[in-house]
Amino acid sequence: MAMEVTQILLNAQSIDGSVRKHAEDNLKQFQEQNLPGFFLSLAGELANEEKPAESRKLAGLILKNALDAKEQHRKYELVQRWLALDAAVKAQIKNCLIKTLSSPSHDARSTASQVIAKLAGIELPQKEWPELIGTLLTNIQQLPAHTKQATLETLGYICEEVSPEAVEQNHVNQILTAVVQGMNSSEANNDVRLAATRALYNALGFAQANFSNDMERDYIMRVVCEATLSPEVKIRQAAFECLVAISSTYYEKLAPYIHDIFNITAKAVKEDEEPVALQAIEFWSSICDEEIDILEEYGSDFTGDSEVPCFYFIKQALPVLIPLLLETLLKQEEDQDQDEGAWNIAMAGGTCLGLVARTVGDDIVPLVMPFIELNITKPDWRQREAATYAFGSILEGPSPEKLVPLVNVALNFMLSALMKDPSNHVKDTTAWTLGRMFEFLHGSMLETPIITPANCQQIVTVLLQSMKDVPNVAEKACGALYFLAQGYEDMGPSPSPLTPFFQDILQALYAVTRREDAGESRLRTAAYETLNEVVRCSTDDTSPMVMQLVPHIMMELHQTLEAQKLSTDEREKQNELQGLLCGCLQVIIQKLGSSEATKYVFLQYADQMMGLFLRVFSCRSATAHEEAMLAIGALAYATGSGFEKYMSEFYRYLEMGLQNFEDYQVCAITVGVVGDLCRALEDNILPYCDGIMTQLLKDLSSNQLHRSVKPPIFSCFGDIALAIGENFEKYLIYAMPMLQSAAELSAHTSGADDDMTEYTNSLRNGILEAYSGIFQGFKGSPKTQLLMPYAPHILQFLDSLYMEKEMDDVVTKTAIGVLGDLADTLGSNAGPLIQQSISSKDFLNECLSSDDHMIKESAEWAKLAISRAISI
Repeated sequence: MAMEVTQILLNAQSIDGSVRKHAEDNLKQFQEQNLPGFFLSLAGELANEEKPAESRKLAGLILKNALDAKEQHRKYELVQRWLALDAAVKAQIKNCLIKTLSSPSHDARSTASQVIAKLAGIELPQKEWPELIGTLLTNIQQLPAHTKQATLETLGYICEEVSPEAVEQNHVNQILTAVVQGMNSSEANNDVRLAATRALYNALGFAQANFSNDMERDYIMRVVCEATLSPEVKIRQAAFECLVAISSTYYEKLAPYIHDIFNITAKAVKEDEEPVALQAIEFWSSICDEEIDILEEYGSDFTGDSEVPCFYFIKQALPVLIPLLLETLLKQEEDQDQDEGAWNIAMAGGTCLGLVARTVGDDIVPLVMPFIELNITKPDWRQREAATYAFGSILEGPSPEKLVPLVNVALNFMLSALMKDPSNHVKDTTAWTLGRMFEFLHGSMLETPIITPANCQQIVTVLLQSMKDVPNVAEKACGALYFLAQGYEDMGPSPSPLTPFFQDILQALYAVTRREDAGESRLRTAAYETLNEVVRCSTDDTSPMVMQLVPHIMMELHQTLEAQKLSTDEREKQNELQGLLCGCLQVIIQKLGSSEATKYVFLQYADQMMGLFLRVFSCRSATAHEEAMLAIGALAYATGSGFEKYMSEFYRYLEMGLQNFEDYQVCAITVGVVGDLCRALEDNILPYCDGIMTQLLKDLSSNQLHRSVKPPIFSCFGDIALAIGENFEKYLIYAMPMLQSAAELSAHTSGADDDMTEYTNSLRNGILEAYSGIFQGFKGSPKTQLLMPYAPHILQFLDSLYMEKEMDDVVTKTAIGVLGDLADTLGSNAGPLIQQSISSKDFLNECLSSDDHMIKESAEWAKLAISRAISI
């Protein structure tokens, strides 16, 4: 087989489908029958200079994909498979890969770099392949230049693949020395310099110690700044990317360099090619992000010993930074409004201006207003659009006191421009700016409303008219109407100022969804999102009009289900429409089903709706399935025990949703719907619980299911126990050990990154919600004794959470609630256990003095339950 591998690899790229399929089957068979031989053949092919470029490249890619996968469970299997190979085979493969770094073929070198990095990601954390970094550093001393370039590329990929703990500090120092030398202006070969600059970008996370040393940091910064002046555009771009990464990773070290960086970035924004200028603007956006985070976290009063001081770089740079950004707004592209993925200097500048406004607040306004006043009425559309974009960009950040007077003056002008300006660009940005006005400066919280009985009709009329404009303008007008409706959400039961126009608004939005061109510029989606928001924020007096909408939406959904013989493209659009229609019905169900006045009239449609939702499940679309499942959850909540009649038919789809590992969002939503069903049906869900619990336990045991679905599954145990009470008894022996092992796992993950901390907190919350539901479900039952064996472990879990101090507020509230539930349900039996618990008393006292009233409320209830349990 090894002899034929070249031909098979070439056949696997054939345009003839049957030849390709046969080759792919051969490769699969070879891999299954003789994995070491398969890997050696691929590595040998990649390293062999006499083989065709196409077969070498594919050999490397297959080898890379055999070492890594996106799904965690698959990745783990592949890593174990590699580690289990014979050491001599692994050594041979690695030698082939290192040798390939010196190949004259760029593709072969680049592919080998990626494979070496994947292997480093597996082996370095296991303390294997200790000679790798040394070998690569020796390679850098070699000529020809292409070997040096490939080796630097490899070091960059390794830094991307491996966590800093896996590399010793002396190796980090050597890597950084080699990389920074490769970036130096004295390096004559541009390919080497580019590879070094890109490698530094990946290596910055490793450079903590080096950035803490003044001399080393100065040297690195000097070399990066020099590289921004390289004659080669790709090197300049990569150097600015390094500066952006440094700004977020080492913000607190930037003060000595910020003046020079401003000069470098300003020059690039004004004079350089777009890819470079975009990164130069991104540097300042990144600084804004850092300062916004610091100011939000610490408030604006810093003490000298504050852990992360804010240097107010943006505030200091304002007088020169604002003119620079305003100038970029005039560099629009003709067709940017039509292109959803468009990104150019004007858009980057506007985004940065918006971030600056959020960073410095009121200080930005006097610096931007002269530009707006100067350009807003100019004959050139670019100047009018730039002025409008500047105004829209600064509406979040400054205080209402500063902005409301300006918005009151601008509002009429903007409404007129939206109707009469000859330029679509200007109208697009004007509608967006109106949306921003309504988003940030309209609502019950504001003392001075910008929308009054005097101008409300004009605003609605203009927006509805604008929704008939070209798709990109109409989409922005929908967005403005969305925020206009949202601002009236907290009005209470009194009629909304939108009530007189409500019928017109619904009709106009429904008309937009049916436009021939509604597929462009996300227009149909925006119209449905706005329709949903208008319905959600409506008051009872407009319910009859919402009710009239129901048969129309149902008929549309019915028509999408009847469509036959569609092309792939049409089928995709159809599925998207089904999702939007189910989403719209869900909002209507929640609105009309939550009010006694409308509920019973509305529920005449329940049978038809349920029938339509079940038919959606026979279409192959994860998005439509998600929306249909959410709508069914809302219907269950609205119909309560009346939902039981649908269960026999719905149950198989529920089970399919719980088994859907691939589209894990569908699985997660289905788990949520089980909770809705438990609340609606209470103990009438009992006949279905064996099947549901079996599937949930399978989901938890599976390493194929995305981890984000597991916390809601634990919460779902609590929902089921609450619904069926002591009947949960037969599931205890399966559910409790699962909860116990997950609790142990979640108690030992301190010091993880932010994502892991967030996940751990959601896992803990799910586990605690399960315990809470189980205790409450068994309360007052003669079978409460069955829970006693589990109580010590649960108290231990609460102790470990308290000792670790990494709980967020949600977990704290649920945890103190569980302590109360345990005491409440187990009564005097729990008393001695709680008294023996290491931290129950401290935890309770801490929660009783919490600023969070929800935590305080839970703690007061828990205190009562505990005092009852102890005093009995």
